[in-house]
Amino acid sequence: MKQLNLFHNKLVTKVVNVASVPQRSPFRYPGGKTWLVPHIRQWLRTIAASQCEFIEPFAGGGIIGLTVAFEELCQHVTMVELDEGVAAVWKMIIDGDANWLAEQVENFHLTPETVRSVLASSADTLREKAFRTILKNRVLHGGILAPGSSLMKHGENGKGIASRWYPKTLARRIRDIIRVRNRIRFIEGDGMEVIRNNAHRPDAVFFLDPPYTAGGKKAGARLYAYHTLDHQELFELAATIAGDFLMTYDNAEEVERMAHLHGFDTEVVPMKSTHHVVMTELLIGRDLNWCR
Repeated sequence: MKQLNLFHNKLVTKVVNVASVPQRSPFRYPGGKTWLVPHIRQWLRTIAASQCEFIEPFAGGGIIGLTVAFEELCQHVTMVELDEGVAAVWKMIIDGDANWLAEQVENFHLTPETVRSVLASSADTLREKAFRTILKNRVLHGGILAPGSSLMKHGENGKGIASRWYPKTLARRIRDIIRVRNRIRFIEGDGMEVIRNNAHRPDAVFFLDPPYTAGGKKAGARLYAYHTLDHQELFELAATIAGDFLMTYDNAEEVERMAHLHGFDTEVVPMKSTHHVVMTELLIGRDLNWCR
């Protein structure tokens, strides 16, 4: 991701105010795509919603797939995630006892002692694993779930580990998803395999947001437990997609070269980092005229 020099880079696209985007996900996800939601709406307006299945092979916090389901931008949504902890949350919400998870979040008495107790537990059941993952996501620095992440010390306004713990809000988001989960399928597995198995379908549209480790970038390795990805293979797979796709990547020269090598269109778009610095990311697709 590159910092944008507003005096030397003139972009038609405005920086999205993420406060204007409905917050659907219970996750505080590093590399989350809330800022991309308006662009996703623009893109999917060019596709007949009643005729498409939206597939998100690297779902993570799931804000894009959830938005598509809530706003009925496609007929059906498939979300895929390999990380066991993140997958446990989605399995509980989409296919399991989501109300139990919402109640557990709502009723949990958060203190340093209770947090350490949960994080030290073995979490043998799906329920326990899902709750522990949400708790970790909310009390670890930056929401980072990868090994080595540490508990927040100061947090916002000196609130420490409680600064990102909004139990009523999180419980409400979980219960809201119950209303649309009949339009969502969740798969715990390899996103690359799901692309490969569905690339032939003209009715499938793909949102591809892989870990940002291309071009020697280390952010993905620091942020995600599953960060290893063959980026060249992903581009080759994208070229076989019969329907449409939109890919987001770090704005790196190597990525742009791969995109142009495969005949893809690219567009640099601005977004704000968590520290409110204007940065840029790269959108990649077959034809991005809809966002210009």
